Amino acid sequence: MSKKVEIKWLSQPEAQDYPAALSYLSLIYQEKQAALFERKLQAASPAQFKAKDIFRASGLSMVGISNAHVERDQEKIASGQALSPLLLVRDSANGKVVIADGYHRLCAVYSYREDAVIPCRIV
Repeated sequence: MSKKVEIKWLSQPEAQDYPAALSYLSLIYQEKQAALFERKLQAASPAQFKAKDIFRASGLSMVGISNAHVERDQEKIASGQALSPLLLVRDSANGKVVIADGYHRLCAVYSYREDAVIPCRIV
């Protein structure tokens, strides 16, 4: 896989990203807290972080590049399609960043360039 490919980004998260984030956050937090995070993410200003730093802050490992979702996002990157920004939540109590939406996009981007700067919304 060529590491010289330009990774393109949408200026805003896609509409379906917020319900997906809420679904995931509802597994970790009480329903009211998860809904509050979703509303805050919708109002959050854009931010940018390197792929490797998001992984470090989340404490997660990269899912295998043979994962179907990662492969789909890699194909989008290779074909020049723009990806949706990640949705992140700071979990101060545990000293981690929760990837509320965009984990597979993060893995796909990292497989190209660990230093790639990724647009995010973070609360």
